[in-house]
Amino acid sequence: MNLKEYRQKRDFKQTSEPEGEPDFTVGSHFVVQKHQARQLHYDFRLEMGGVLKSWAVPKGVPLDPGIRRLAIQVEDHPIDYIDFAGVIPVGQYGAGTVEIWDRGDFKLDREEPDHLEFTLIGEKLSGDYALIHTRSKNWLLIKRKARAE
Repeated sequence: MNLKEYRQKRDFKQTSEPEGEPDFTVGSHFVVQKHQARQLHYDFRLEMGGVLKSWAVPKGVPLDPGIRRLAIQVEDHPIDYIDFAGVIPVGQYGAGTVEIWDRGDFKLDREEPDHLEFTLIGEKLSGDYALIHTRSKNWLLIKRKARAE
């Protein structure tokens, strides 16, 4: 819940990204931002602990059950970033175009330091997912099979 690393990487006189403060209002939103930086990737963000916990997903969030995607944890972002779309100027960290690819709510089903399970309810993404920490900043983002009711 510390935005120090986020702020150190940005010059807010140059970028329109929100500076933000931690926001401890209870929320359970997510956003996936398509980010055309040096390489196209998707930023997956979950509202947790007053910030957006964030992962860069090079191949995008999986749509089909059982598919595993590398998700590289990056610095926490302010809650305000959930609405950010625009161009990060050349010379700034993450320079390139950011657009909102999907957004919605999520329900946290399991939370452990190295394992999250949650249900997404978005415009494009829906269903059960897991994030599993493997090593360093690397996680696996997996769409889980639908649970039997």
